[in-house]
Amino acid sequence: MANPSAEAAALKPESPAIFGRGTLAVTIGNMLEFYDFITYSFFAVQIGHTFFPSTSQFGSLMLSLATFGVGFVTRPIGGIVIGHYSDRAGRRPAMMLSFAMMGSAIIVLALTPSYATIGVTAPVIAILARMVQGFSLGGEVGPTTAYLMEAAPPNRRGLAVSWQPASQEIAATAGALVGVVLSRTMSDAALESYGWRIAFLLGAVCLPFGLWLRSNLPETVDLGAAAVAAKQAAGKRLAVIRDNARIIVLGLLILASGTISTYVGQYMTTYAESTLHVSTDLAFGTSVVSNGLSIAGALFGGWLADRVGRWHVMVWPQLVTLLLTYPTFLWIVDTQSAWALLGGFGLLTLIGSIPYSAFYVALAEGLPQHIRGGTFATIYAVAIATFGGTAQPVVTALIHVTGNALAPAWYLLFATAVGFVAMTMMRETAPGKAAA
Repeated sequence: MANPSAEAAALKPESPAIFGRGTLAVTIGNMLEFYDFITYSFFAVQIGHTFFPSTSQFGSLMLSLATFGVGFVTRPIGGIVIGHYSDRAGRRPAMMLSFAMMGSAIIVLALTPSYATIGVTAPVIAILARMVQGFSLGGEVGPTTAYLMEAAPPNRRGLAVSWQPASQEIAATAGALVGVVLSRTMSDAALESYGWRIAFLLGAVCLPFGLWLRSNLPETVDLGAAAVAAKQAAGKRLAVIRDNARIIVLGLLILASGTISTYVGQYMTTYAESTLHVSTDLAFGTSVVSNGLSIAGALFGGWLADRVGRWHVMVWPQLVTLLLTYPTFLWIVDTQSAWALLGGFGLLTLIGSIPYSAFYVALAEGLPQHIRGGTFATIYAVAIATFGGTAQPVVTALIHVTGNALAPAWYLLFATAVGFVAMTMMRETAPGKAAA
């Protein structure tokens, strides 16, 4: 558990204005980081044609998706490096570093000439840019979550931290909307030539504003105490891990569960079109509605966690999600109706997003401050790299092998059940409600 005396030594911003600005700075950073990943996946075909020409369209797309996957590989490395840097040097410099790296990589990717112009240098630059993006994203989540929790008043930590998952859903929605607008207003040739570049540069517009906001944030870590803790922990990494093994393992299981749920949810557009054969507008509408309800669910979950505690908000909505998953997918597959896709899956997404805001703040509160940023970032990045990059291929393979449209429900049931069991084993960490 976190050490209260060490927390008290940190520089705690008390002003509501400073707290609000900190939340905005973190939210903008997260939005840019996740907007980029969503945008890349939306324009994977065009990016493949630009940087990875091939004799077959399939080969070009696969090379593009492989480059997308490189970003998952470097996430754990970024989580370890930038996350632990935030524990030693403070949250602000770590957040500045990850944000600047991501913004620079976005601009480089958007402005890199095509393979036809500069040859093999083009794909090399694209791959390096994706590696930097993955590295920076891996190091973004731990320090920002720690900052949100540390900067907030104790009775508002849940709501503050809920902006972490909410900002990811905002970015996913924005990325999807930009992609659809561009694809519907530009010709195929224009979209392939420069349209996808516009999508990336639109995200980079917020880079100067985000850097300015983050550069003016007060630090929440007592750097003197952090230096002492770093010296004491030198050579004792295994002991630190052993002392916090319980929450680390539970955190990894819960984040794996949430990652699978998130990426299967993002797969719903493709699933609705290719497996259920519904209209493109309904398929896209399913993603927009579910993303919007995820934002609402994340913020509500954080607000509720401040009032009734972390454990109850994690466990009971997760149990409801577990009970509703199979009936919802059965309704969707049997009827393939707008009511089932928009209403049924939307409700499932809304309820399923509530527990994770409570979990994020519980994990941050449960980790000692001197390892909070690095450990949170590493757990998150490992879960994303392992399960985020494989969730959609696994679902696609299950549908192909079994020929059963209910295959996504099976995978979601398994992931939700694992998350539920792990959540029941988490300890209450809310101030005034934690067990003695």
